[in-house]
Amino acid sequence: MSPLTLLSNRPNGKMLSREKNPPLKLIVDAGLIPRLVEFLKSSLHPRLQLEAAWALTNIASGTSELTRAVVDGGAIQPLVELLSSPHMTVCEQAVWALGNIAGDGPKFRDDVILSDAIPHLLTLVSSSIPVTFLRNITWTLSNLCRNKNPYPSDHAVKQMLPTLFHLLWHPDEEVLSDTCWALSYLTDGCDTRIGQVVDTGVLPRLVELMSSSELNVLTPSLRTVGNIVTGTDHQTQLALDAGILAVLPQLLTHPRSSIQKEAAWALSNVAAGPRQHIQQLIACGVLPPLVAVLESGDFKVQKEAVWTVANFTTGGTVDQLIQLVQAGVLEPLINLLTIPDTKIVLIILDILFFILQAAEKISQKESMCLLIEGLGGIDRIEALQLHENRQIALTALNITERHFSEEEETGTTLPARDQGHEFLKHLTNTYQSSTTPKSGTRPKESPL
Repeated sequence: MSPLTLLSNRPNGKMLSREKNPPLKLIVDAGLIPRLVEFLKSSLHPRLQLEAAWALTNIASGTSELTRAVVDGGAIQPLVELLSSPHMTVCEQAVWALGNIAGDGPKFRDDVILSDAIPHLLTLVSSSIPVTFLRNITWTLSNLCRNKNPYPSDHAVKQMLPTLFHLLWHPDEEVLSDTCWALSYLTDGCDTRIGQVVDTGVLPRLVELMSSSELNVLTPSLRTVGNIVTGTDHQTQLALDAGILAVLPQLLTHPRSSIQKEAAWALSNVAAGPRQHIQQLIACGVLPPLVAVLESGDFKVQKEAVWTVANFTTGGTVDQLIQLVQAGVLEPLINLLTIPDTKIVLIILDILFFILQAAEKISQKESMCLLIEGLGGIDRIEALQLHENRQIALTALNITERHFSEEEETGTTLPARDQGHEFLKHLTNTYQSSTTPKSGTRPKESPL
């Protein structure tokens, strides 16, 4: 249940929560915020403090302009002081208001942090408080972890991480969900940020939560693990050691395509690692479900699966590539050559080139060409020579001349393997930030 929903269930039925479209702007325009802020300081009248905090919570839940009015009215510091109120209802309402302010963006998030809210919030976390109160605290902490332009300060993150680790074991699914989202925000960045979270030892618990039947727990735990494997090879290995490959292949068959997509994205970043990581992918049985989503998955899932195969292909051994072919990957890839997504078509052409190169190394090029021809691949590659995208047309022509021309002319050909790897990295890097050095990894573009 969201804070706004809880707020609208308050028994008094006051004006700001009683109406479907409460007159928040009218309250601001009437100049009432300074008066409400003064009421927050009325320690002898806790009921007045509660009602003022409640009104400010509602206003801060509105547009950024309204939230700014609350902040500019000087509400943050008095709300932080109310976190020490002996009256639980007053304290909880202050938590709620601060959560709304922090959730508006990095500027107001940092204003709340600089007002020393975090130590007060962490002090409130105990086994004796009602679970509804703990949900609000966890939600507010997650908002203090949110946004990355800029990220929350290292000091703030270090303050929150031990409590977030503790909350990761709470039995309430809403507490778990917001805790996982908090960790997902903290891992959505550079290797150092990922390392701060990984070093707490959260990975085994996150892997457990990836098997949750509750979507609101599964989704952010999977997202967090997916973020972690965009990190260094060592960080990815820690995730593998925690058992993610016992779960990810199963998630490729999840009823929700959004979960399939997240799982395929995580697998693509594992495949971007060294050959031993690729071998672990093969050993865990990921190839059959990967081929299945390439064949019949939602298009967004198919795109992530193509990235997985691409990273697998550029980093794998010849033997690993042959196992990929034996799993049946060629037919769905060839079928996808007709899609309008030029970037994915280019990547598939590059995959086919590397597979043909691998077959040539073990003197199986003729058999591979016959296999591709039998699947209709030659016709589709030749058709792409007339594609309006010059890069696609040239790449298709190069493959045809290098591998399917009767004379196998050597005029214009694709680069050698190492240069081809750089070509794929260039395509991949259009999706990744400059702070993610691991070849082939792609941070998530947006939350689910």
